[in-house]
Amino acid sequence: MAKREHISETPATQLLRRRAIAFSEHPYDYEEHGGTTVSARELGVDEHHVIKTLVMQDEAAKPLIILMHGDRKVSTRNLARQIGCKSVEPCKPEAANRHSGYLIGGTSPFGTKKAMPVYVERSILALDRIYINGGRRGYLIGIDPKILGSLLPVVTVNCALEE
Repeated sequence: MAKREHISETPATQLLRRRAIAFSEHPYDYEEHGGTTVSARELGVDEHHVIKTLVMQDEAAKPLIILMHGDRKVSTRNLARQIGCKSVEPCKPEAANRHSGYLIGGTSPFGTKKAMPVYVERSILALDRIYINGGRRGYLIGIDPKILGSLLPVVTVNCALEE
């Protein structure tokens, strides 16, 4: 029997295990600034199924999370309009780390340090399986996107732009 590579727990995997959510583990060689292009290539999956977890903030500097396809960008103007804000912008890395408890490149929407609203691009929920960060750089987990609503306070939005 092949020895399974040991992957230490993260707040994200602890939450999923506590809630008895089935997920697969996908470690890969992380590349600085490689993003979802690298993780999709390393895992041999379509980048559209690799989901980015982005920590942003509104005009009052209140943090929020947006889940977006790896091959799409967030229209911050459309997002702001849909969620009733004047503006939305990415958080600085230090602020994102402070809010989420994760390093940039390893941010998971599960087990964040601070409770934040979570917005998900509607078309993500139509996929059979998604690959999303498991709480560490170079580590994605595969899950059924339909469980997102049972774990997170998700609101669906349509704010994707082609890359």
